[in-house]
Amino acid sequence: MSRILGPTRNESLRLTLNTDGRRHPIENVLTVSTLALGLVALVTGLIVETHAIACWAGLLGFLIGLESQYVSATTPERALNIVGIVGSFVGAALGIYHGGFLP
Repeated sequence: MSRILGPTRNESLRLTLNTDGRRHPIENVLTVSTLALGLVALVTGLIVETHAIACWAGLLGFLIGLESQYVSATTPERALNIVGIVGSFVGAALGIYHGGFLP
């Protein structure tokens, strides 16, 4: 019954991208990079003065995210890739709206 409610006292809650039990170092690095670049692009896309950073981070995050989605091995990797790709796209679009790729 305690399994339904969550982990017991002896079990710890672990967040991992490797849900299949195998290591995926390259895929994990690509996934975290996509997520980080998407966050940078989205935040800097909201600030008018940082439009160039938003455009380049968004473009890079979008391209890395597509490659990461292609080679991903687990569902959590794919889910975070989509979040990063969407953040990169929206950040790049806002950066282009605010002035484009050049400062």
